[in-house]
Amino acid sequence: MVGGQNIIAALGNFDGVHLGHQYLLTQTVAFARSHGAAAGAVLFEPHPRRYFRPDDPPFLLTLPAKRDALLRAAGAQEIYALTFDKTLASMTPEAFVNDILKDRLGLAGVVTGADFRFGKGRAGDGAALKTLGEAAGLKVTLAEVLSETPDTEKFGSSAVRAALQDGAVEKAAAMLGRDWSVTGVVAEGRKVGRTIGFPTANLILGELIEPRKGVYVTRTTVDGKTYGSVSNFGRRPTVGSDAPLLETYLFDFDGDLYGREIEVAFVAFLRDEQKFDGLDALKAQIADDCVKARAILG
Repeated sequence: MVGGQNIIAALGNFDGVHLGHQYLLTQTVAFARSHGAAAGAVLFEPHPRRYFRPDDPPFLLTLPAKRDALLRAAGAQEIYALTFDKTLASMTPEAFVNDILKDRLGLAGVVTGADFRFGKGRAGDGAALKTLGEAAGLKVTLAEVLSETPDTEKFGSSAVRAALQDGAVEKAAAMLGRDWSVTGVVAEGRKVGRTIGFPTANLILGELIEPRKGVYVTRTTVDGKTYGSVSNFGRRPTVGSDAPLLETYLFDFDGDLYGREIEVAFVAFLRDEQKFDGLDALKAQIADDCVKARAILG
C-alpha cells in the first residue's frame, strides 16, 4: 500500500462512522478541495483496542466493509488501512509522521480532531501532529468540534456502544445519523421458528458488539428490498441456545434466505428476552411482538 496521489486524509479509527466522524470527513473534503487535493481516510486494523486488550469481548460498531462504504459515502476517495502491530504501536510520533504519513503513504496533508492521540504511549496529540506534520511538509489542520453541540463525547464511539448495550437504539441512531445495523450471511439454525409459523433468518454477530439481549423492532434488507421485521438477540431461553444469536422474522416475505446476505437495522427495543412455558406461549408472544412492531414501523 503506497500512496503518491495528491491526497489529504482524515486520521482516526472510524468505528461506527458516527456524526462526529462524518463531520471530520466533511472538513477533510473542504480542506483538501482548498488545496486542490482529493480527500481520504487513514485508519488502523485491527482496532488498537483489540491489539492492546485482546481478551476484550467483541466491541466493533461496524465491520470493515460497512465502515469503508460509509467513509466513501462521507467523501473519502482513498482509504488506507494501517496494520496496527508491535511495530506501529512502538513508533514515536515523529516516526509515524515521517515514515508512515509522509514516506509510505505519500500524503499531501492530514486532518484530525484535537483529541487524536498517536505514537508510543499515546505521546502525540493534535498539536504535535500539526507541528510535526508541517515540519515534514504536510498540510495539517485540526477539525473544529461539531458546531451543534459543545459535548463531543455525545458523538463518540464509546457512547454509541453504551447506548446499544442499554438497548437504547434510538439514542445510538441519533449519534450515528442512521439506524445501527448488522450485515451478515444467514446461517442455518434449529428451524424452531418455522414449526410455529415464524421462520427466522439467523445471524452470528462475530466481532460486532452485542446489544442488550431482547426483542427489537427492525428493518431487514434483502437484495435491495427492505422489509419490516422483528428480531430477537440472545440465547433463546425457551428452546435453548449455546451462543448469542440474532434471529429475525421478516414480515410479508416468502422465500429461502439461507446463505444469502441480509442487513438488519435496529429501530426500537421492545422487551427483554424471557423464558416461556412452551412453544404455544412463545408463539403467542411473537405474534404480539409483530403487532407492536408493525405499529411502530407504521
